[in-house]
Amino acid sequence: MDKEQHLTLPCDVADVPRLAAFIDQICEAAGIDMSTAMEVNLAVEEAVVNVMNYAYAPGTEGTVEVIAKTSDDSLTLVIEDRGTPFDPTAKADADTTLEAEERPIGGLGIHLVRQLMDSISYKRSDDGRNILTITKKWKA
Repeated sequence: MDKEQHLTLPCDVADVPRLAAFIDQICEAAGIDMSTAMEVNLAVEEAVVNVMNYAYAPGTEGTVEVIAKTSDDSLTLVIEDRGTPFDPTAKADADTTLEAEERPIGGLGIHLVRQLMDSISYKRSDDGRNILTITKKWKA
């Protein structure tokens, strides 16, 4: 049984607790175990906070929408914004073998999303939206 829920947030990190509650509620309703739910929550938070911090020019208000689609064996999250075009999947993997001081700034969030989720894809829509889709399977 497929089910879809939406959450639209202003680009303000003060609203991250609303995002966490939204993801927790979806995972609980779908019967996703707590460990998997924590991984999903961390990955979604990383992706959404990146949008909140970088998608829109300073002083510009914007929103980020999270669409959650559950099926019998997976959870797909679609994160959409109308900010600056940015494809996080085009970024090279962060070099985690380097010491923290030697690493360039950025890239760890998308690295974390790649590690925690089963699939990740990006597209820019014809009407100017960034659309990041991440999926987590919880049943083999």
